Amino acid sequence: MAVQKQVLMPTHMHVEETTKTTKEWNWGVFGRYLAVILIVFVSLAPLYWTFMTSVKEGLELSAAPPTLFPRTFSLENYQHVLTTPTFLLALRNSAIVAGATTLLSLFFGIFCSYAIARTNFIGKPLVLSCVLSVNMFPFIAMVGPLYILFTGPFYVYNTYLALIIPDLVITLPLTIWFLASFFRDLPADLEEAARTDGASRLQALWYVVVPLTAPGVFAAAILSFIAVWNDFLFGLVLTADEQAKPVTVAITQFSSEHTIAYGELAAAAIIVTLPLVLLVLFLQRRIVSGLTAGAVKG
Repeated sequence: MAVQKQVLMPTHMHVEETTKTTKEWNWGVFGRYLAVILIVFVSLAPLYWTFMTSVKEGLELSAAPPTLFPRTFSLENYQHVLTTPTFLLALRNSAIVAGATTLLSLFFGIFCSYAIARTNFIGKPLVLSCVLSVNMFPFIAMVGPLYILFTGPFYVYNTYLALIIPDLVITLPLTIWFLASFFRDLPADLEEAARTDGASRLQALWYVVVPLTAPGVFAAAILSFIAVWNDFLFGLVLTADEQAKPVTVAITQFSSEHTIAYGELAAAAIIVTLPLVLLVLFLQRRIVSGLTAGAVKG
């Protein structure tokens, strides 16, 4: 009997440890799922409320307390927004400014980050720190000097150029910092092999380095496009009319001195957000691969 007890006791203890481990693991999984649900809820709640407001009509828009689920469903607000010429023109302006800024940011950012990654010079960490510190500068402090500059010596006020120049200040430092880590961690032997085959340094950059760092380039381009598309401050101050006004500023035209068209404002906000949502959905793999690769390499 003593022998049997000695044999059974370790088995019983092993079962208890296994059960305890299983319970702890289940609680860990439950906690992770709960955290994901809470994050998704907090992230999507404003978008849901904006969409519900955009499909309401009449007195339900100003009902107190507001209805969580609309009693009426109408696309009249979307129809009015999409048939407003000034809003459509503002959409075109934002697309042009965001696209041009993204291309210029990539063009100059690739050259600058490649030079920083492949060239050794005194004070290189300081240069990178100064480049990144530009994004920490309060951009509202730049608005006044830029307004004076663009209405004075350069006379580019109320043009696409008046928005592209300050937007480059936002996107270019981030692009340089982001791509420099990719170029720095790419083996230089690949470029040397291309140059041995007769390629110039510029050809090695465009045909070897850039394709191999495509995830980082795509991620930098998408982040730059989103930052410019969402810009409101420069568009508000540096444009005067529909000639160059971005869509983030044009949304405010649905409010007047005495009334606020909540339904049309919500519909316009959904329309402006939709391109970014589709862009991220279609290119989410490249965004994630670029961000994770940069995080691992950096």
